[in-house]
Amino acid sequence: QVQLVESGGGLVQAGGSLRLSCAASGSTASINAMAWYRQAPGKQREFVAQITSAENTHYTDSVKGRFTISGDNAKNTVYLQMNSLKPEDTAVYYCYVSTTWWGDFWGQGTQVTVSL
Repeated sequence: QVQLVESGGGLVQAGGSLRLSCAASGSTASINAMAWYRQAPGKQREFVAQITSAENTHYTDSVKGRFTISGDNAKNTVYLQMNSLKPEDTAVYYCYVSTTWWGDFWGQGTQVTVSL
């Protein structure tokens, strides 16, 4: 089992920056990828960014060049640096991990609100 604790959400003006953190605990040795998803009001949850255990990264097109995902293996933590934020980035952001032995896990979500 893996437990996830997210932090770093908040309210920011358009053009501003936020950094989200997701700390994993438990069976972290089996993690093979960590990712961020987001869900805006009235919309389906969507993929934002992923980093694999080999440190390969992937982004959805709408955040490329603005968001950066990174990981700290020693701390079992993944970060999402979000720059040049837009109102359309407003959503609840969820941390997600994929493990070899225990399946997939989600964090509780953290609210990001970008105002004009």
